[in-house]
Amino acid sequence: MGSDEVDRGNEKKYEQLSPFELKDELIALADDNMKKTAGTLINAGRGNPNWTSIVAREAFYLLGRFTCTEAKRDWDEFPGLAGMPQSSGIAARFDQFLTAEPETDAVKLLRGAVEYGATRNFDPDAWVGELADAINGDHYPDPPRMLTHIEQVVHAYLELAMGGAPKGGWNLFATEGGTAAMCYVFDSCVVNGLLAPGDRIAIMTPIFTPYLEIPHLRRYDFDVVEIQASQLSADGLHTWQYPLDEINKLADPRIKAVCLVNPSNPPSMKLDQATLDRITEIAAKENPNLTIITDDVYGTFVDNFTSLMAVAAANTIGVYSFSKYFGCTGWRLGVIAIAKDNTFDPRIAKLPAAQQEQLHKRYSILTLDPSKLKFVDRMVADSRDVALNHTAGLSTPQQVQMALFALTDLLDKDGQHKKECEAILARRLRELCAGLQISIPNSPDSAHYYIELDLMLWVKKHWSAEFAQWLESEHEPVDPVFRLAEQGSIVLLNGGGFDGPEWSVRVSLANLWQDDYAEIGRRLREIMQEYHREFESRAETS
Repeated sequence: MGSDEVDRGNEKKYEQLSPFELKDELIALADDNMKKTAGTLINAGRGNPNWTSIVAREAFYLLGRFTCTEAKRDWDEFPGLAGMPQSSGIAARFDQFLTAEPETDAVKLLRGAVEYGATRNFDPDAWVGELADAINGDHYPDPPRMLTHIEQVVHAYLELAMGGAPKGGWNLFATEGGTAAMCYVFDSCVVNGLLAPGDRIAIMTPIFTPYLEIPHLRRYDFDVVEIQASQLSADGLHTWQYPLDEINKLADPRIKAVCLVNPSNPPSMKLDQATLDRITEIAAKENPNLTIITDDVYGTFVDNFTSLMAVAAANTIGVYSFSKYFGCTGWRLGVIAIAKDNTFDPRIAKLPAAQQEQLHKRYSILTLDPSKLKFVDRMVADSRDVALNHTAGLSTPQQVQMALFALTDLLDKDGQHKKECEAILARRLRELCAGLQISIPNSPDSAHYYIELDLMLWVKKHWSAEFAQWLESEHEPVDPVFRLAEQGSIVLLNGGGFDGPEWSVRVSLANLWQDDYAEIGRRLREIMQEYHREFESRAETS
């Protein structure tokens, strides 16, 4: 249908949908346009990157081939069946296996993995044996929380990627991606009395929509306070940072938790130093029972990144996913990090006697003294309804791939992988801005994984306040994304659905080819010019 045929009444109804649900409606409109014009769909609505980190995958498959020979070495009596890799002498056999292979990057990574283990004082047979047994997938994860050597490797990677680690380090819990981690965190916080249904929590917006939606589920029903990234620069543009008076809301002890994505989604802006310092100060002094839940999946796309899980570690539950940086959303690789020296264990220990008794009963099948069970281990048990704790944990082959991804960065002394990812995003941003005919944003705090364009600020800056006022009164905020879908087969998400400015759009810079971004910019500029012609036409006839 043409833009004049859109049901404008329905547009307002669509504003109630999550952006990811609205996306399906936009794709349907874009498909209709494709049939008429023989065009192609340009979907910048999803954040799944179109690159894959290949060396760690090649290393995974090569390690798997070695492991099959080790399994047959253990027991090879029946065709199609084998035994299990045995650790005794396995490091030497692995070295012989790699020596017989061409010296590829995958071979270098696997040799580097063994050598890295030596720098950490890993017993070679125990380290290679863990990798072989894990990739073979012939045992439940043991420990369920995370395999012993792999946890240390991933810990070192997080320390590198998150701007340091707290004194004493973290305990890590490997999870089925960042989404599973989110579910486990909220559930265990409520089960263990750190949060209660109806509690007041803060959410730093704009933010990934599930963080807006989960708190309102019936089993949580949290009272939500928004902390808005409303700060503007001297020339009236969004910095996507938080004014001090917004951050100071967290000092209110009635706020029990704060949820954030850092760098943010969709603005892709990391917290500035002043905000990091103030939140750290609030958690340490003014609101010591504040639970900080930080999702730092985009931290690896910005230089000099520092996470709250490094500087306010005692109060912070960190969530990290390997999905975007390594192009592995289908692998479902995530991790929860909780400082060994944290506020959660002491707070649980001080719960009222009735709650203590309930928790003692809940976890009594795991240990003779449930009161000493750490919060992170409770979370592991909770992830399998406690009774299935012995089968909890991320599948062991997934943990191996996670470790190999981590090792690619740990062994990459020049940071080449990071530079390449940043270069891909930078050139796509350049093409988008060229199509829009705007200057390229130049902020060292930006990850540039997404860009959030405030169309109202653009209209006011390039046309007039009068035009902006007319546009706001005559059209719904989602109208531009409908027009893009109908006229150009382009799918963007509306920024209002992330609790950003209503008249904003989110463009993922991760999942399309470079030329597509020039087309998105050009089409979006043409649509805004189309609105302006409508405005001028009505002004002339009035």
